[in-house]
Amino acid sequence: MSWLLNLYETYESNLDRVGKIEKKRNEQEYTLLPVSHTTQNAHIEVEITEDGEFHSATVIDKSDVSTLIPCTEDSASRSGSKIAPYPLHDKLSYVAGDFVAFGGEIKKEEPFSYYIKQLKDWANSPYAVSKVKSIYHYLSQGRLIEDLVKHRILYVDTEGRLIGKWDKHAEVLHGAKPPIFSIIAGDQTSAFVRFNVYSPDKDRILDKVWKDQEMYDSFIRFYSGQLGDEDLCYVTGKTLPATDKHANKIRNPADKAKLISANDSSGFTFRGRFSQSQEAASISYEVSQKAHNALKWLINHQGKIIDQRVFLVWSNDGNEIPGVTEDYFSIDPTPVTVTERISFTNQEFAKEVSKALEGYRNELSTPYIEKMKVNVNILVLDSATTGRMAVLYYRNMDKEHYLDKLVQWHSTCVWLHRYRKDDHGDFVQFYGTPATKDIAFAAYGPRASDKIVKGLMERMLSCIIDGRKIPQDIKDSAILRASNPVSMEKWEWEKTLSITCALINKQEGLDVALDERNSDRDYLFGRLLAVADVLERRALGADELRASNAIRYMNAFSRHPARTWNTIQSSLQPYQARLGKKASDLNKIIDEVGSRMSVDAFNNKPLSGVYLLGFYSQRHELYQKKETNNTGETSK
Repeated sequence: MSWLLNLYETYESNLDRVGKIEKKRNEQEYTLLPVSHTTQNAHIEVEITEDGEFHSATVIDKSDVSTLIPCTEDSASRSGSKIAPYPLHDKLSYVAGDFVAFGGEIKKEEPFSYYIKQLKDWANSPYAVSKVKSIYHYLSQGRLIEDLVKHRILYVDTEGRLIGKWDKHAEVLHGAKPPIFSIIAGDQTSAFVRFNVYSPDKDRILDKVWKDQEMYDSFIRFYSGQLGDEDLCYVTGKTLPATDKHANKIRNPADKAKLISANDSSGFTFRGRFSQSQEAASISYEVSQKAHNALKWLINHQGKIIDQRVFLVWSNDGNEIPGVTEDYFSIDPTPVTVTERISFTNQEFAKEVSKALEGYRNELSTPYIEKMKVNVNILVLDSATTGRMAVLYYRNMDKEHYLDKLVQWHSTCVWLHRYRKDDHGDFVQFYGTPATKDIAFAAYGPRASDKIVKGLMERMLSCIIDGRKIPQDIKDSAILRASNPVSMEKWEWEKTLSITCALINKQEGLDVALDERNSDRDYLFGRLLAVADVLERRALGADELRASNAIRYMNAFSRHPARTWNTIQSSLQPYQARLGKKASDLNKIIDEVGSRMSVDAFNNKPLSGVYLLGFYSQRHELYQKKETNNTGETSK
């Protein structure tokens, strides 16, 4: 229950954001939902005058369909056969009193009678505002579809029945295909209608009904008096009105999966242990609403969804917190230029990471937050079926401890990368940790299924949060791909190589800067391969794009280094001759590296991933020298 409590506390600490519309990067709107409210995609917007008369109607553009609507416990979890009207905005079969007259089919009782009675109770309550009364006055006349047909929003056939499917007969009757058939997946009878109140007085600007805080408060006060019996809330420990119906639409408006559900009265969900579901756990309506609404808001605000699996990190003070799945560039998007120092010890770079995270260490000072300890929550959600969702992973930890763990992760699993882009779309290089999704890219390739990617991301959580070793199969897979550059494009291989180096370096603790004193056999073999690659590349020139022999034989070299090196060295002779004296510096490096390796070490034992570190560092060093020489600066 701790995750529910922390979500509830998050809601309480962000009451000032309830009902305020926010936008994602794709301009999609979302908000922290008020209690007793949900979201629904609407198709038709009807404007009603303050006197309760029809004014106008429009088909809603697809970019504006999301609508915040009041809801009851029953309507929030209604099924297709159950009559449970939303209190205000709803489908035509509920809000139109003339639905049957225009050919609408109903299975049992007429939904409109339930809808209009519920709306009447709200409109006649002491909590009702003028907008509710205006909408009720109009809808009680039972002529909504008649007005929508008259204003060419809905369309009927020659018998006066709503047209189900737009076909040639409808085209002959009405001409071009109207907007309503483009916005609705089914027929017209499935249209969802939202209402607004129009004021002819231009000096008065009325908020949209579904964006009006006064409307939210009106329904919350009205509905709070209709809640069920009180019971002990297992989350807060208080005696409050309880509920056994909990929210869905957690990941998106079409999501039917629930985190809490006990509607199986004939199966084995709880039978045999408890006679009633409430005996297993009792949760108050207020806590359920606030916790689920906070979760929806957080997922929209900062969650990452891979194949419907949610990865979410948040602090219960509501402040943004860096996620566990992000790379260091997301924390500190300052590109590392070639003139900057990129070789750090773990301790030195840990200080740099700590500086970048310093802003997240400052806590928001509000009366509510001062009363509680600020913690960080890590939550992973997924659903195996359409209706059930599970918490796959949950951790709650002190904020400072969490940031310390991030510092440790981002200062040890590090390397120099060149695959990120800045705001202008230009590639930049950064020294730091790759994102877990990019680690999946390196280990399994860009065409790996979302199922594999989300599985790897979940496995990496314990490496980041608990400091465990990176699973060997992930490293082995990345090393295998990085050792086979001819199987992918150059940009893809370079990305795979740098990420793999970061994974290997998590255990080895080496620097990008070349370590000329390192006598490790695998590291030295990697250096030899890099020199061979650079030498041939210089001889070929910038216009020749084909892979060097060192790159072509890299996979064989990783498995049989001594034997393959003889082949690579033989193929270097024409290029050494072509370069002449220009190859002398590279030849010296080959001799120097070879002299550091003992005779016994020069064998065909397969190389570990450390050879990639030697390859990358030696190649980087040679490219750095060439760049500084070209600019007239002194080489290091």
